[in-house]
Amino acid sequence: MYCVLAGHEYIYDIQTITQIFFPIENFTRVERLDMPGLTAVSALTSTGCEGALYLNGGIMGKAVMPLPESGADSDDRVTGTPVADQFTGSQEIRRRLMVTLFLACRAYTGQNPPWGALTGIRPSKMARLLMEKGYSRDQVIDSMERNYLTRRDKIALAADVAEAEKSILKKQPSDAFSLYVGIPFCPSRCLYCSFASYPIGGDSSRADAYLDALERELRAIRGLTRGQRVSAVYIGGGTPTALNANQLNRLLELIKTLFGEPVEFSVEAGRPDTVNAGKLRILRDYRVDRISLNPQSLHDDTLSRIGRNHTVADFYRAFELARAEGFDNVNTDVILGLPGENTDYVSETMERLLALKPENVTVHILTIKRASPLRETLEQYPPPKSDALEEMLSVTQRGCREAGMAPYYMYRQKNMLGNFENVGYCLPGRASVYNVLIMEETRSVWAAGAGAVTKLVFGDRLERVFNVKNLSDYITRIDEMIKRKEAWRNADTDSAGN
Repeated sequence: MYCVLAGHEYIYDIQTITQIFFPIENFTRVERLDMPGLTAVSALTSTGCEGALYLNGGIMGKAVMPLPESGADSDDRVTGTPVADQFTGSQEIRRRLMVTLFLACRAYTGQNPPWGALTGIRPSKMARLLMEKGYSRDQVIDSMERNYLTRRDKIALAADVAEAEKSILKKQPSDAFSLYVGIPFCPSRCLYCSFASYPIGGDSSRADAYLDALERELRAIRGLTRGQRVSAVYIGGGTPTALNANQLNRLLELIKTLFGEPVEFSVEAGRPDTVNAGKLRILRDYRVDRISLNPQSLHDDTLSRIGRNHTVADFYRAFELARAEGFDNVNTDVILGLPGENTDYVSETMERLLALKPENVTVHILTIKRASPLRETLEQYPPPKSDALEEMLSVTQRGCREAGMAPYYMYRQKNMLGNFENVGYCLPGRASVYNVLIMEETRSVWAAGAGAVTKLVFGDRLERVFNVKNLSDYITRIDEMIKRKEAWRNADTDSAGN
């Protein structure tokens, strides 16, 4: 897919809008309208904002909106997204450019994506910030529908999540921070995976070298956060339980020594084939109080198709072991839109899963990332249409609510099938504090490991510090990772983490 921009440089926003309708198309900027195939055009003129879609040089859809009046701005300023103020009301101009292209694409495709022209991964954050400005729930829904053409039931979901998050955020001390520790190892690579993740195999030396580097980074983070409290620790990946028992014990002992006991301690044990009684006992010994056991689907044919080296029976075994070891806050992930699955598959998965009475269920929509092997299977297993995904979502929402769960966090991703959303459901009092904090960005989250992203909150400003993704690069460049964090922390020692 091609793109022509005129009068502005909001290329990321324009690309994001086109990906709502054409998620697997490559995106190339050009200067001509007569390119073969699809060309999106976004123009800012002296009189207005224009969006158009061309096919082989012929116009297929167009929308125009006038420029905002001087000083005008839309409600999307509350998102806090930094945009160069080169025009009066630049946030509003940006919004109108996105909406006009959205309307042009909608006219051509006949699709009406549920979140409209709302991009970004945190719709609940927008709803929460509007509420904090004094908007009622109905006003939040009206505002987001008017500004972004978002469907009202989706905005209501975002408002539900925002209200749940507000009660959690109120309890967080102002000087607290969260810690993320990334373990980029897995038993095998899943078909849909694009994370920094490496098959661990039988050789433990690479994991040992990684833990050496990780220890140095964690010690540096402790030095940079001295005097601050840790509210939540989350060990993710990859699959942390892919480490052997000695390595897992080493990691947990290090975290306990450096950071003490957090209020919430979560570990991803997502692959049932990495879970045994010994590892679960180690987690309990170090007071891990929340784990994730992620079947993704409770159908063996699907698990084989997507490269999960475990069976449904393995998941049941791991879940029973977790209960036997005393874990009373277990999250389970499912993914909708997996190759070969339909609504019947999802209904059966949810029925079997909820019969186990987990405390949390997180429902993901399949995302087709460019770096994942999944893209190569699209011809054999075409992704389900939006109406089929909507049905699947309804099944999961109804099942979770009937099980006494409510939505408490949500996020969206680029290239999600159907432009839908991922939602976390939980029983009362079982929400993950870390999940809320990482989404709402009101407290700093220090992150260690390959591909980890530290989010430092400086008052109303958020700065991200990225670690390299490649495992070998992380190990050899660990001093560089540490220096990046020191530079940002030292830039504002008074307000970091507050």
